[in-house]
Amino acid sequence: MIFISHRGNINGINKKFENNPNYIQHAIDKGFNVEIDVWYKDYFFLGHDKPQYKVSIKFLENAKFWCHAKNLEALEKLQKLRTKYFWHQNDDYTLTSNGYIWTYPGKKLSKKSICVLPETKKTKIKKFISGICSDFIEKYKKKYD
Repeated sequence: MIFISHRGNINGINKKFENNPNYIQHAIDKGFNVEIDVWYKDYFFLGHDKPQYKVSIKFLENAKFWCHAKNLEALEKLQKLRTKYFWHQNDDYTLTSNGYIWTYPGKKLSKKSICVLPETKKTKIKKFISGICSDFIEKYKKKYD
């Protein structure tokens, strides 16, 4: 099972630090993959609602990252890098660049699903899925690892 920290959160939402490179690094140091929000405007940036933290290509090519492209330019640029990436807004299912199905909260799960934010819809986790992305990922890791 793949355990993915949502924007660097491990034990709950912390909007003040989400997508901050240092916060993300803490989640990686704890052994988690991390979903990050990536923008491109002349340079790469992290940030949920807007570009906030300028980052390098080398930073983004970390194998632990799942890059959520937040604008078309980011999606086009991420395709050229060695990283996992995807685009979605409110889609029920999104195929990631590495073949997993990014599954919206509360939607039917498959063996290739990454169950996103199960805590928001009280989703019952099936052991056959591929992974979980959560703001409370440490809790899920303890339960399913």
